[in-house]
Amino acid sequence: MRRTRSTTHEHRLSGLLPLLAALLGLVLVGAAFPAAARVQSPAVQATGLHISDGRLVEGNGNDFVMRGVNAAHTWYPGRTKQSLADIKALGANAVRVVLADGHRWAANSASDVADVIAQCKADRLICVLEVHDTTGYGEDSAAGTLDEAADYWIGLKDVLAGQENYVVINIGNEPWGNTNPDGWTAPMIAAVKKLRAAGLQHTLMVDAPNWGQDWQGVMRANAQSVYAADPTGNLIFSIHMYSVFDTATEITDYLNAFVNAKLPILIGEFGGPADQYGDPDEDTMMSAAQQLKLGYLAWSWSGNTDPILDLALNFDATQLSSWGRRVFNGVNGIAQTAKEATVFGGGSPGDTQAPTAPGTPSASSVTATSVSLTWTAATDDVAVTGYEVVRVNGATETPAAASTTNAATVTGLTPDTAYAFAVYARDAAGNRSTRSATVNVTTAKAPSLSCSVGYKVVGEWPGGFQGELTLGNRGTTAISGWTLDFTFADGQTVTNMWGGTSQQTGGAVTVTPASYTTTIPGGGSVTVGFIANKGTTNTAPAAFTLNGSACATS
Repeated sequence: MRRTRSTTHEHRLSGLLPLLAALLGLVLVGAAFPAAARVQSPAVQATGLHISDGRLVEGNGNDFVMRGVNAAHTWYPGRTKQSLADIKALGANAVRVVLADGHRWAANSASDVADVIAQCKADRLICVLEVHDTTGYGEDSAAGTLDEAADYWIGLKDVLAGQENYVVINIGNEPWGNTNPDGWTAPMIAAVKKLRAAGLQHTLMVDAPNWGQDWQGVMRANAQSVYAADPTGNLIFSIHMYSVFDTATEITDYLNAFVNAKLPILIGEFGGPADQYGDPDEDTMMSAAQQLKLGYLAWSWSGNTDPILDLALNFDATQLSSWGRRVFNGVNGIAQTAKEATVFGGGSPGDTQAPTAPGTPSASSVTATSVSLTWTAATDDVAVTGYEVVRVNGATETPAAASTTNAATVTGLTPDTAYAFAVYARDAAGNRSTRSATVNVTTAKAPSLSCSVGYKVVGEWPGGFQGELTLGNRGTTAISGWTLDFTFADGQTVTNMWGGTSQQTGGAVTVTPASYTTTIPGGGSVTVGFIANKGTTNTAPAAFTLNGSACATS
């Protein structure tokens, strides 16, 4: 299950929890596909991106392994252009873009979809387009059908024609809930046949039922029949991995079952942060994908109603969450493993020459929490595609910002603090330059704020509790962007938060806002809720600071 910006704000797991323990071992750890089900390459091949011997390849036959994220275009269209540029600058080679066919959300027009494709191409990203209206069909009464989604794609045929090198069509997002998931198979086969009969030649992507997680194994059991419905053989399966996939065995067994049967698969969505349903094993997801050379697309760039799954806070590439840092810069992450599609003229296996080092950055517009940096551009034998700004502390480097140009603004800094920054350049093949020289910056002192924090325990049970924080602005000027700090005295640990994102070291907790709580109006307040673990005592924090200013307690 993963959050969506839907009317219910999250997917339901109705019927899942009582049966999960009994069924997971039987379904997810079950036998692989029988030998008779192994796939043979079809005689017909589509142009552009296509499937060959169970793998996604480009038109030239070069393997293409997706390393990217999801972007919520249909809900935040004004954010898409910058989001795609930032996603690319952080190293991604693909993006999955949320669209709507008009059943549940306002349909994205042909001209709008054409603009999205053009922007993906401008940013040298392979574009996976998906209809989100089908989410949870059969369980969520608001969801649309796969047939309606197919009609939407056929209506876009003129826009999609000729884009087979750059676009994958994800027919419908998570197109069945947990109620009677066996009903997924026939409509999926019909949708595939309908799209091919209409003349669409793109690689098709197929999402699993059970809100995408296939915990009852319906997609796994019927994958061969769905694949056989495509006369071109250019179809790839997409499993969404959240709290159902919380052990290494479940993850590797599921992926290997498809790989061994030569049925193409990728992880079309996945999350790492724990929620009330469990703790996904994102480390195994990413390492298994790398070992098996399978694609993955993390959920999601920004704008989630539950911000624990925001990779970037408030659509700001300089404010990566801990989840974002894991996906982009961690082991087996995007920066380490992504290779640009060769159709863009980069990513060639023969390109091993790294760019030159960028010039020493210069600092300007230094505030209490931000600094603007510029530097002399690097050069490359093919092309420089992006820059990474890092914060340097001795031998330790921390990602601070990303840019496609020779300028960036670093935000989220601590007032009255000394920093050192440097820059790396990357080319289309993923080659990284040596590091630039560093620039030293000391941020300004923070202006004093007049603030209050109300702390309340809403509910309590053995081993845990629900808390609420009300942040008040006693001044007349709005506070735009904030960081709240406090310390638990009794070993309490925040496990889930809404209205903000928490980071905790020992008892010390730092909270940054969600997109909808980032501004505290003059004389107003915002509220943040959370779930936490506790021991036998649960003492309230004694003091709170907002952007470094001590707040009154209420």
